[in-house]
Amino acid sequence: MGQWVVETEKPAQVSATDGVLDIIAPAGLTAWFRPVLSGAVAIEYEVRAIQAGGPFDRVSDVNCFWMAQDPKASAGDVLAHPRSGRFADYDDLQTYYVGLGGNTNSTTRFRRYIGRAGDRPILPENDRRGPEDLLVANVWQRLRITADGPTIRFARDGRTLFDFHDPAPYTRGRFGLRTTASHLQVRDFSIIALD
Repeated sequence: MGQWVVETEKPAQVSATDGVLDIIAPAGLTAWFRPVLSGAVAIEYEVRAIQAGGPFDRVSDVNCFWMAQDPKASAGDVLAHPRSGRFADYDDLQTYYVGLGGNTNSTTRFRRYIGRAGDRPILPENDRRGPEDLLVANVWQRLRITADGPTIRFARDGRTLFDFHDPAPYTRGRFGLRTTASHLQVRDFSIIALD
């Protein structure tokens, strides 16, 4: 748990046991990885959305921010100004974001946030609704995020969902896990330098 800073809209249960980060969130929650990422990196981890009868076993979403910076903060650090955990509180970041949806959250989306409150730009091709693009309950899924200069990718279980070319890439910032009203487990988290 020492590697993570948690921002949560309502009291949540977040623990780390035997290499598994367990998140039970009754509302919006973001867990920021403490080390700042810089340069060309891949972020890999396995995640499982739990649906086993618990009060927040909703399989709502598995979301993440990466290369996140706060343009209003000293050195752009998103941790300089803690947020409430409410999703709209992150609109003013400069970051990449993927929301992998399930159940009533029937979309999987990629966005490049531009640091303007109330503005979450999205291209039509980055808004997916097919069942093959949505969460599967109770199954470990391997996610790989690549930030390699202008090449930005998000893959699940070896299948690329988003492949974005950014002529003005974000190359430094924090990684954050994000969810709301759900129960997630995360394991085998790693950051791999690509330089």
